[in-house]
Amino acid sequence: MSLLEQYEQQYAVLIAEITSEIAQLKQLKGVERRDLSSKIDGSLAEAHELLEQMTLEIRDVDVTLRPSYKNKVSCAQVELKRLQNDYRTTKEAQQKQHMTVLELGDGDADYYDDVSIGNDQRQRLLENSERIERTGNRLADGYRVALETEALGAHVLNDLNHQREVLQGARARLRETNADLGRASRTLNSMMLRALREKAVLYVVGFVFVVAVGISLYLTFSSSSGATA
Repeated sequence: MSLLEQYEQQYAVLIAEITSEIAQLKQLKGVERRDLSSKIDGSLAEAHELLEQMTLEIRDVDVTLRPSYKNKVSCAQVELKRLQNDYRTTKEAQQKQHMTVLELGDGDADYYDDVSIGNDQRQRLLENSERIERTGNRLADGYRVALETEALGAHVLNDLNHQREVLQGARARLRETNADLGRASRTLNSMMLRALREKAVLYVVGFVFVVAVGISLYLTFSSSSGATA
């Protein structure tokens, strides 16, 4: 597993935790709320740092895979921005409620911590928390599926590259074979021409020989006839 894939998994898990913690923050009060707020602040900072590390690592990724990873980081940045806005909205709502209690109560800051939430409201908050947690889990699952798909795509690309290299090698061998056939064809044609020339020479020599024999016989018979006369 590459370093970039490790960052992606860490980010997915961290985002799911932040989503669940923001939902829990709405139900807490006092020290527990402050502690959880501090933890969320740290988690958001860590998520931002992970995104920066992922952005840096993308520069070393293969050019064919770089657009896919850039798109993932862009989506992750949008998700982080949404969580930051949700967290800020939750804190502002709690602060407004705190101020309202202080204005209507006896001025004791601890009074807000003792305000109870109605059963219906608590149930709705619990349902929202569970729904948000399920969303975070689906997000983490989505990241895992994306990683698996990315790995499968890389494997397919490697196979295609290998097949392309094999085809290029076969094409090169085919060109060499064609060149060899061309040379063999030229050699064969040259041999055929040479054979034809030699055959023609033989015919000429044979013809000259026959003519010479004929002339010789003619002269012989002519001489014999003259002597007899």
